Order: sequence, then structure tokens, then C-alpha cells
Amino acid sequence: MDRPGVGERPPARPVRVHRAWFVAAVTFVTIIGAAAFRSLPGLLIDPLHDEFGWSRGTIGAAVSLNLALYGLTAPFAAALMDRFGIRRVVACALAVIAAGSGLTVWMTAAWQLWLCWGLLVGLGTGAMALAFAATVTERWFTVRRGLVSGILTAASASGQLIFLPVLSWTVQSHGWRPAAVTVALAALAVIPFVWVLLRDHPADIGVRPLGAREFVPKPEPARGAARRTLTVLFSAVRTAPFWLLAGTFAICGASTNGLIQTHFVPAEHDHGMPVTAAASLLAVIGVFDVAGTIASGWFTDRFEPRRLLAVYYALRGVSLLFLPMLLAPSVHPPMLLFIVFYGLDWVATVPPTLALCREQYGEDSAIVFGWVLASHQVGAALVAYLGGVARDVFGSYDVVWYASGALCAAAALMALVIRRRGGERTGALAAYAG
Repeated sequence: MDRPGVGERPPARPVRVHRAWFVAAVTFVTIIGAAAFRSLPGLLIDPLHDEFGWSRGTIGAAVSLNLALYGLTAPFAAALMDRFGIRRVVACALAVIAAGSGLTVWMTAAWQLWLCWGLLVGLGTGAMALAFAATVTERWFTVRRGLVSGILTAASASGQLIFLPVLSWTVQSHGWRPAAVTVALAALAVIPFVWVLLRDHPADIGVRPLGAREFVPKPEPARGAARRTLTVLFSAVRTAPFWLLAGTFAICGASTNGLIQTHFVPAEHDHGMPVTAAASLLAVIGVFDVAGTIASGWFTDRFEPRRLLAVYYALRGVSLLFLPMLLAPSVHPPMLLFIVFYGLDWVATVPPTLALCREQYGEDSAIVFGWVLASHQVGAALVAYLGGVARDVFGSYDVVWYASGALCAAAALMALVIRRRGGERTGALAAYAG
């Protein structure tokens, strides 16, 4: 074999990117495509109220059903992915989302909104919840999990950034029905992408998870998905960290999906701001959400997740207390400051919450996180409904902003109470430290 001569450099070895990063990229794009449905509920409240005369509480109830099922389906979806594989579950979920959104164009009664958007889209999106990202991260990565979970969480915000301006313009110019069809087509377009490019486990292509020192064989399909999901729940509910994580995440959902995502646009419209302008502000939240969530994942790899959660919730609560003073007919600098700040903090809570689930519950962490996510969506569902009721009763959303700010303060205290397992880094956090 020829050797390099004196003064010559040896030929550079080709740098190979681990397949785990490609799987993460496919997951990221998939979540973006499915995020279209997350952008629409806040844009539908006023059009449906004007066309059908339904109260905001009635419309909010359908959104609440959607959000609740989104959360309650997530832990079962994590177990179903262990049984049938990620690709099959995600592809079926996207098809259900497309069917539910597409059927809404023919509805004439409120119960049909609850059936299509509440039940079908809620069930479909539950399988596309953050438990999907948690399962991919758990299987394909043993290091950089905080960063990867932050990136995948940010995908939903990226989808919001892409779809919100388009959907708000569509609703304003052509009505809400073409917007619903757009959501259905977006979900359908992602299905072939998932089926061809996504892989269930590193062993499927003969590689190790990123950072693993040994090859990890693919486990046998886990039968009894529902039984396992409930067994993990019954075990977790006997531990204090589960209730603290579920409680803080319920407040997270109440102050994001249930509050801002559902009611920010109609609240701004109440103050005279055009719907397209208000929707654009919500899309800007998505821009900074991407940066904030990825940064949070990076922080989670390096800092104590409990303290990160406390800081995130405390800052969010303070910002909500100022929001009623910032609502106005036009965009002004203090409102932009709120949008930037809230965007950075939007789902920054996800990476440290995931890290704490892994620390406390090990190999069952994805299912436990699914149940914690269910509490997130129950909180979101309650505020989506109660926010609409408060607007009907009081004529404004002020009481909702203040109450949510107080809840965030409580969540900050709850995060600090979570006791670390064994008082030292274990499991995933030990890998993070490396």
C-alpha cells in the first residue's frame, strides 16, 4: 500500500453523517406537515360564529375535545408504535387527520364540528403528538437527546410559521372551507414521505443508535399495547414526580395551546386588529419558538432541568400579566417585544420535561411522557373552552390572561419541588453529561 511521502498529508477520510440525523430530519418534516391542523382553530372561531351563529363557548368545546383527545391518545400511540412500528401508526394518523379536516366542509350543525374536528382530528393528531418525537429520540439517540427533542419540538412551531399566514389569508379571502381543505391536503401529502423514508429502529438498517457503544437489537413487537400503557400509568401515578410533571405540563398547555393559540387572534380582533395581522403575530411566535426550543434542548443537555422549568414558567407568567395592556388595533413595539419573548418560551418546557421523565422512568419514559402530555392537553382543552365562556360572559379575555399568569407562577414552584432520582444524574441525564 502506498504511503504518503514526507510533507504530504494522508488522504482525508470521508465524514459520514449518522443515519439517526436523517431519521430526525424526516420526523421534523413530518411534524411540520401535520402542524397545519394546529394553526386553524383560532382562525375558525369568528367565521363559524358569523356563519352558523354558534357561541364561542360551543366552538371552544369542539377545540377542547380536539385538544383533550390529542393528549389522551398520545400514551396509547407510543405503545402502538412499539407494537406496529412508527411508520404504520404515523401514516394512519395522517390519513385520519385528512379525513376529519376534509369532512368539515360539509358540516351544518355543531355536533358535526365536534365529530370531525374534535373526534377524528383529535384522535389522529394524538398519534402525531410529542410522544412521536420522544419515541424517535429514545430509539435513535443515546447522546444529544435534549438537543434532538428540542429540534423535533420546534417542528410544530415551524409548521405554524408556514401555515398560519397562508391559512389566515385563505380564511380572509376565500372563507374557512378552503382553509380546511388545505389542512387535509397537507396531511395527505406527508404520508408517502413517511412511508418511504422513515425507519422504525436502528437495527432495521444495521446501525447502532447515535452514541451507543454496542449494537442494539430490535425488540420484539410489544403485544397488549393498551394493557402496557395502563400498567405504566398505574405504576407512575404512585410516584410524586409524575403528579408534579403532569401538573406543570397541564399549566403549560393551558397557557399555550389552550390560551394563546386558541384565543389570541380573536382577542386582538376584539381590539380592532385585522385577523391577518393578528395571525401574523402568532406566526412570529412560531419563528422564535424554533430558536427558543432548540436552545432549551441545548440548555437541558448542560443544566439542571428542574431549574430550567422554574425559570421558563415564571417568565411566562409575568409576560401574561402584561398582555391585557398590550392589546391594540395596530402592532406596536411593546407587543412585538411580548411576541418575541413569548415565542422563545412557548414550548421551551418540553426538553427539560422529557429529560425528567427519562431520569425518573427509564425505558417506560416515552409512555409516561405520553401521559404527562395528556395532562398538557387536558389543561389546554379546559382553557380553550373556559376562555370562550369567559369572553361570552365578561365581554373580554382579561380575566383569562390574569388567571393563566397566576397558574404559571404555581408551575414554577411545582417544578422546583420535583426531587431528583437518587440525588444524582441517571439514565439519559448521565448520557447528556457525556
